Amino acid sequence: MSSEKINAGGKNAQPGAKAKKPNIGFLSSIIAVIIGLIVGFIILMISNPQQAPAGFATILTGSFTHGLKGVGQIFYYATPIILTGLSVGFAFNTGLFNIGAPGQFMVGGLGAVIIGITCTFFGPLQWVAALLGGMAMGMLWGAVPGFLKAYFNVNEVIASIMMNYIGMYATNWTVKSNPVLFNSLRNESKSVAATANLPKMGFDKLFPGSSLNAGFVIAVLAVILIYILLYKTKFGYELKACGYNRFASKYAGINEKKNIMMAMVIAGALSGLAGAIVMLAGSGSHISIKDVIAAEGFTGISVALLGLSHPFGVLASGIFIAYLTAGGFYLQLFQFSTEIIDIIVAVIIYFSAFALFVRIVIDRISKKKEIAAGDGKGGDGK
Repeated sequence: MSSEKINAGGKNAQPGAKAKKPNIGFLSSIIAVIIGLIVGFIILMISNPQQAPAGFATILTGSFTHGLKGVGQIFYYATPIILTGLSVGFAFNTGLFNIGAPGQFMVGGLGAVIIGITCTFFGPLQWVAALLGGMAMGMLWGAVPGFLKAYFNVNEVIASIMMNYIGMYATNWTVKSNPVLFNSLRNESKSVAATANLPKMGFDKLFPGSSLNAGFVIAVLAVILIYILLYKTKFGYELKACGYNRFASKYAGINEKKNIMMAMVIAGALSGLAGAIVMLAGSGSHISIKDVIAAEGFTGISVALLGLSHPFGVLASGIFIAYLTAGGFYLQLFQFSTEIIDIIVAVIIYFSAFALFVRIVIDRISKKKEIAAGDGKGGDGK
């Protein structure tokens, strides 16, 4: 009888635990969004109390100001941050913090620009070659901190930060020192060939006037592929196992060094792909020669945190953040300066990191309640 009760209790407890965690994660993200919006409203009130309510309403609805064009722009803005968020989230799932997404994003854009300008012999497939070139550059930039972590136990955060600055300066130097790539009149890279621009795939007709292109489809496919890789394959299981405990994984026969390397390489490829898509958008995107690290990479960290590092969560949070960003552009109609818009959007985006803290707190409260309930039952049994 006792063994039957234990088995029954185990069966009943396990599904309950599995059903509870997603609810906690979802709740923490919702709380983070609400707090971020409240902070944004407070900033609006401090700046211009009379226009604050109308301005706040614009943040929530401004994306639809231009109808289908506005909707298309939401997906366009979401594309790169979905991929950088997927990159950071993928690394999180393997126990690594890929703060090097900005550098991987920039060198990915550089690889795409080089192929997009010089390799016209690819003809109509030039955009495919440029995307692959961007991914290859991102993989290289991710492989360096991955190698240092795997073989020398160098903290990947420190190594990735260094690679961000190396990537920024290397990109600027490569473009500026090459007359084939550099437009000296505008201090930026030249435009890629027409055959290197991403195809519209009918989005120009579905969302007329928007910049949406095949990049969004590629981002969604990447989300699906990463989900399958992480949750449906043996390789994904090994990657996550190494993230939980690399020493236990090694004892179980998993090559932890190879998996750490591969995790950072895949993460780098995703960020590199994001940079390539931006440079091949055909909407006047160029590499500007300035000492600024790509914001899309850091935004990807917030997207991953808000999406709880789950591929489909990253997709949803990327679209949500892009929605707020697109709506924030119309705040100027209510006499709010551009700097105020940037502050509000930044607070909302970066406050999403609070989701992780909220989740930890909720988990601890839940565990304490479970322990207290267990002690109470144990006392009754005695």
